Amino acid sequence: MRRRLYYVMPDLASSRKIMEDLLLARVEESYIHFLAKRGTSMDGLHEASVLQKTDLVHGAQLGLVVGAALGCAGGLLLLFSGLPVERWQAGTVLGATVAGALLGAWVSSMVGSGIPNSRLRHFEAQINAGRILLMVDVPERNVEKIKTVLSERHPKAQDHGLEPRIPVFP
Repeated sequence: MRRRLYYVMPDLASSRKIMEDLLLARVEESYIHFLAKRGTSMDGLHEASVLQKTDLVHGAQLGLVVGAALGCAGGLLLLFSGLPVERWQAGTVLGATVAGALLGAWVSSMVGSGIPNSRLRHFEAQINAGRILLMVDVPERNVEKIKTVLSERHPKAQDHGLEPRIPVFP
């Protein structure tokens, strides 16, 4: 399991330096994500992907649950509507539930891909002011080591805590 650390960097130069220090501390580049306001040069930094910038994942999760519930309700409604599906009762409800879950996840993820990440809402003001947000995912056993390295070498970096748990995907 990984934990996501959040730091706000004052400028591009300090962000590049912290990127180098994280790589020297053996954090893979794919676990380091930088987010800045649109139009900011991100040369030399690993920019955050769509998964970090948008609510795509949260939307898919929510759509999966809501879609499954609505699909199940639709399957039960189909059973009790009087249609002759006596042989396939369990299959009808299960099929409608799976179809609803898939459709809900797909539609909600499409909607979520156009919405900024709700977890990053409290960083908006700082990002709009020209600062750069660093999100670094580290194994739980290395959290204190990385926090120590960053606090010693980058006193201007503002520590904004960590997210409780990051699943293996994303």
